[in-house]
Amino acid sequence: VQLQASGGGLVQAGGSLRLSCAASGGTFSSYTMGWFRQAPGKEREFVATIGWNWTAGRTLYADSVKGRFTISRDNAKNTVYLQMNSLKPEDTAVYYCAGRVGGLNIGDKDYHYWGQGTLVTVSS
Repeated sequence: VQLQASGGGLVQAGGSLRLSCAASGGTFSSYTMGWFRQAPGKEREFVATIGWNWTAGRTLYADSVKGRFTISRDNAKNTVYLQMNSLKPEDTAVYYCAGRVGGLNIGDKDYHYWGQGTLVTVSS
């Protein structure tokens, strides 16, 4: 499975961005998908995940983004999205999409497939 993330950029604090991650080469609808991020000098951290059965509302969020970020997926387009609102400077990071076979999981080591990352910079 190949994952291609896009949509990053420079935005002012309080602004919004939508990240996209397009998948190819696998059965996208059967994968749990997640977003992780890595800020400069920090370890990669979990952001959000959505199960393969998203219509059942199976999502999880990191406390730091809950209420501001929304993960969604379009299985017809083999794409997962991360809508980011009310962005803060501390959201600045490289954002990675990832996929796994299995249920919801917040551990990056449990994801099998990774995209190349897209940089989000939030200015104060």
